[in-house]
Amino acid sequence: MGRTSARRIPVDGITVFFIILAVVSGGALLILNGVNAFSEALGNGLDLMLEVMPLVVLAVLVAAYVQHLLPMDFARRWLGGSSGLRGLLIATVAGMLTPGGPFAAFPLVLGMRGVGASIPVCITYLTAWSMLGLQRIVVWEIPFFGPHFVLVRVGSSFLLPLVAGLIAMALVRFAGEPT
Repeated sequence: MGRTSARRIPVDGITVFFIILAVVSGGALLILNGVNAFSEALGNGLDLMLEVMPLVVLAVLVAAYVQHLLPMDFARRWLGGSSGLRGLLIATVAGMLTPGGPFAAFPLVLGMRGVGASIPVCITYLTAWSMLGLQRIVVWEIPFFGPHFVLVRVGSSFLLPLVAGLIAMALVRFAGEPT
C-alpha cells in the first residue's frame, strides 16, 4: 500500500500578520468594551465566515478544475504571454461576463495563472470584471443610478481594461519578468 504525504498548511508573513491583528483587535475589544461586545463581534464574524466560506471553497474548486480542464498549450496560446491583443480582448469579455464578487473572480485568476495565462491578461480580466461586470450593471447600477448615468460611466471606462492590459504588458517587458 502506498503512503500518502500529509499536506501542510502554508503559514506566511501575511497569515501571521492577520493572526496577530485578530488577536490584538479582539483583545482590545474585550478590554475596552467587555465580554458582551467581544461575544457579539465574534458571533458576527463567525456568521460572516459561514456565509462566505462556501463561496470561497467552491470558487477555489472551480479554479482547480479549470487548471485541469484547460490544456496548458491551449491556454498559453490564447491567454499566454504571446497572445497579445487577442488575449486581452478574450480577458475583457470574460471579465465582463463573470458574475459574483472577488470570491469568484480572484480564484478564477489564480486558476488562469496556473494554466499559463499571462499577467497582463489576468490584469485585463480583473479590470474588466471590476469596471464592466454586466451582472453588477444590470442588478445594481441601472436600478440605482438609471440608464443615462450607467451609459456615461460604462462609456467613459470601456477601454480601461485594455489600457490596463497594455500598460501591464509594457511593465512586464520593462521589468524583464516572465508573464
